[in-house]
Amino acid sequence: MNVIVVTADQRGSRAASDAVPTALERLDLGPGVLRAFDRTAGDEIQGVLGDGATLAAVLEALLRDGRWQVGVGIDAVESPLPASTRAGRGPAFVAARTAVGRAKTLPGRVGIVGADVYRAEQAETVAMLLSGLLARRSEAGWQVADLLAAGLSHAEAGARLGISQPAVSQRAQAAGYVESVRAAHLLGQLADEMLGKEPP
Repeated sequence: MNVIVVTADQRGSRAASDAVPTALERLDLGPGVLRAFDRTAGDEIQGVLGDGATLAAVLEALLRDGRWQVGVGIDAVESPLPASTRAGRGPAFVAARTAVGRAKTLPGRVGIVGADVYRAEQAETVAMLLSGLLARRSEAGWQVADLLAAGLSHAEAGARLGISQPAVSQRAQAAGYVESVRAAHLLGQLADEMLGKEPP
């Protein structure tokens, strides 16, 4: 059984407040989370995912917070999966551990390791680019991005925020909204291919 294991380690945790409780709330993302994120040691969390779209959503949530180094392992696990993430075993868990170590030296603070080395490298590159986009996004940009991601039109988002439709477009462009959506989609596709899922 191939899965995605995500291990995230809080950066600078000794000099900052504990980010784990907030992260656990934000990472409750529905059925794509096969085993819920849990604190595994100190300021580290780990979860098991079943598809690429959920991985993209998890990475966006962690990168948006800005306090995490993230390792992604895409490989096999011993099955059946145990009830808790902490009890899981297999190559995907080892890969996630290796990846979080890699993340500490990478520009985007995201490492991806898997049995499919070629696609893992591609996915890691996309994750780096996505991380760079999200790191530059302002709070105003996030406001627009959240509304557009929820399905609102530019006109509806403008009405919600009290700004004009052209202003929404300008904020979306400055936020790299279209680019981030495409990067997240590509990242999800690559992860699904590594899982052996057929393209839609």
